[in-house]
Amino acid sequence: MTGTKMHPDELAVDAALVGRLVAAQFPQWARLPVSAIRSAGTDNAMYRLGEDMAVRLPRVPRAAGQVAKEQRWLPHLAPHLPLAVPVPLGLGEPGEGYELPWSVYGWLDGENVDDVPLVGAGQEHAAVQLGRFVVALRAVDATGGPAGFRGGPVRTRDPEVRAAIRVLGADGTVDGDLAAAAWESALRLPQWEGGPVWLHGDLLPGNLLARDGRLTAVIDFGGLGTGDPACDTMPAWAVLPTGSRGLFRDAVEVDDATWARGRSWALSFGLMAHHYYRVTNPVLAAVALRTAGEALDDFRREG
Repeated sequence: MTGTKMHPDELAVDAALVGRLVAAQFPQWARLPVSAIRSAGTDNAMYRLGEDMAVRLPRVPRAAGQVAKEQRWLPHLAPHLPLAVPVPLGLGEPGEGYELPWSVYGWLDGENVDDVPLVGAGQEHAAVQLGRFVVALRAVDATGGPAGFRGGPVRTRDPEVRAAIRVLGADGTVDGDLAAAAWESALRLPQWEGGPVWLHGDLLPGNLLARDGRLTAVIDFGGLGTGDPACDTMPAWAVLPTGSRGLFRDAVEVDDATWARGRSWALSFGLMAHHYYRVTNPVLAAVALRTAGEALDDFRREG
């Protein structure tokens, strides 16, 4: 991460501010130490509170709605899921010069799999567990759930993807002709005709925790919502190597069209995020470029 703001409207947040917010609104935790958590997240800042809690604060006003959504739906979804997810412990209000709501969660042990990549059998375990997680999430009744930000057609990203292809193709970051062909193919895919299902929406390496080389938890449900299940197959290209991708596909139980749309979401995320964050968030930009590359390699192999 750099010290550069990622967004023009990003709010200033630091450990001192978090300490003041906690002391004012949760005095029972006022004496606990607060420390920043290094993260490549773009919408929220994270701080550890004592040994057993984490504070999550939106960085930008558009992320404020994530707070109420996570507080409302995570306790409902958690009992149905095979991996640990964040447990809300407190809902914070604007104050101390900070204008948005915020949350306190129970601490989940583990290292994110971007910082400490899984290898060997850990990759195979993660492929199966992630597939089962997506299936379990998808099976929960989605009545009343909010629309997911990646729950609609991938064509809604068309202008941004084309802009990224022009820039990244021109400077040689990606093969512009291949990326354009893959994107045109994505736009021709049959669309989801089923009812909306629950989606995490952002199953990237930084949102997955592992201990002792095995996947244990899924975090950051800011993208939680309902819609087409395709986007939750993105870990096939964003997280997993080619060798364990088939295990994930078997476990995730989707048809060929949904799998292809998922690859399109991986491609669109990869191109857009690398284009937008390559200066301000090089960690996420590297994940994005790797994801786009895996999706393009798949497209090339299929001819």
